[in-house]
Amino acid sequence: MSQTSTPAIASRSALVLFSGGQDSATCLAWALNRFERVETVGFDYGQRHHVEMDARQQVRSGVHEDFPVWGERLGEDFVIDLSGYGAIAESALTADRAIEMEANGLPSTFVPGRNLVFLTVASALAYRRGHGVLVGGMCETDYSGYPDCRRETIDAMQSALGLGLDTALSIATPLMHLDKAQTWALADELGGATLTDLIEEASHTCYRGERGARHDWGYGCDDCPACELRARGHAAWKAGVSA
Repeated sequence: MSQTSTPAIASRSALVLFSGGQDSATCLAWALNRFERVETVGFDYGQRHHVEMDARQQVRSGVHEDFPVWGERLGEDFVIDLSGYGAIAESALTADRAIEMEANGLPSTFVPGRNLVFLTVASALAYRRGHGVLVGGMCETDYSGYPDCRRETIDAMQSALGLGLDTALSIATPLMHLDKAQTWALADELGGATLTDLIEEASHTCYRGERGARHDWGYGCDDCPACELRARGHAAWKAGVSA
């Protein structure tokens, strides 16, 4: 599996930007497979559905229970209150708005500058905790056109944060050039059926926060863009092809 989107890494520890979704759960496994010490950080930015905050803890608990070696490497979890930011960066994820395409060509689920804010705050935590690497699930293959998911954006942030902190800091994006089928395949490669089962059952991706209906690929409404991507990728992975 190509890691062309991952910077050269010298650090033995990493901080994973961890939302509790499929992508960040896969990135957590990727980091635990690679680093001696891994911590996680989540952000409460006023998202409409708190279910993803619960999913974070379910995934972490599953890792501890099902993967003893990884469990020994998995350290502290941090949750940062960014509700003020979420209020000013209003979107369909933080306010009662329809999920639709807007005049600027971006979906109403776009939270302006979200990854820029997350990376900046996470870099301060990484600095204090002694991590040389941030790991994020940003992806420019299967995504909704968010400009802050592009590797070009991440490279600019990596440069700015390194200059601002006056220290070497890498931002690893192991999913950057993978489609959702390949992301499922990576999880399978890292942790087999135990990990993919955990991601199906515990992680949360649905924009509407739906946890009532259980599908082959996990819980969700089955018609928002996030569910459609996850479902299509899961089916393609099961069929042995890329979505």
